[in-house]
Amino acid sequence: MDLGLKDKVYIVTGATRGLGNAAARELVGDGAKVVITGRDEKRVADAAAELGENAVGVAVDNADAGAPERLIAAAREHFGGFDGILVSVGGPPAGFVADNTDAQWQGAFESVFLGAVRLARAAAAELDAGGVIGFVLSGSVHEPIPGLTISNGLRPGLAGFAKSLADELGPRGIRVVGVLPSRIDTDRVRELDGMAADPEAARQANESRIPLRRYGAPEEFGRVAAFLLSPAASYLTGIMVPVDGGMRHGF
Repeated sequence: MDLGLKDKVYIVTGATRGLGNAAARELVGDGAKVVITGRDEKRVADAAAELGENAVGVAVDNADAGAPERLIAAAREHFGGFDGILVSVGGPPAGFVADNTDAQWQGAFESVFLGAVRLARAAAAELDAGGVIGFVLSGSVHEPIPGLTISNGLRPGLAGFAKSLADELGPRGIRVVGVLPSRIDTDRVRELDGMAADPEAARQANESRIPLRRYGAPEEFGRVAAFLLSPAASYLTGIMVPVDGGMRHGF
């Protein structure tokens, strides 16, 4: 199926590795052009080089209030347009309620929540009909994940914001979608498993709770994200799509 991505221009934040990078790879592979971001300048440059001539990197933090303006300007300057954004950010610090400090909550709020809100607002002001705003969230939107208290607190709120935004932007023909990964085999998930006394046993226990009995591959997530951003998904908005191998047990 032709997703209609050829020469579309997207911003993908947090795309030097992990889920953001997987989405950027699928977009570029299907003909789109991408502006990718990350906080480390060299890592951003390296990731953009790996993606090829249809990618450019900008070193910026999602929490930076000037990030949205810089990124949209970069999309227009390098590729002559702006068709959508996928807001991805590294996961906040792990920990239970008693473990996380005010500083950790504040830092995570700035990057995970407020940074995403700023990016989405700026994109909404610049996009035309057919544009799309996507959020990489988490399965914690529906079911809290033990030991990820900050994520459990912030991700559902951001999903609520995304739903409100979808309602407001729908009349302008702009779509808003969310992608809810669970156990995708990224550095982040391996890091979380590594916090257990026996990381391999932790992984096996997690896999046993997934109906497909395995972790997802990054490209499996990336393909879903690319489809949701594409014109092929033109009648999908206000939805939260789990990419979890069936791990969520509710409908």
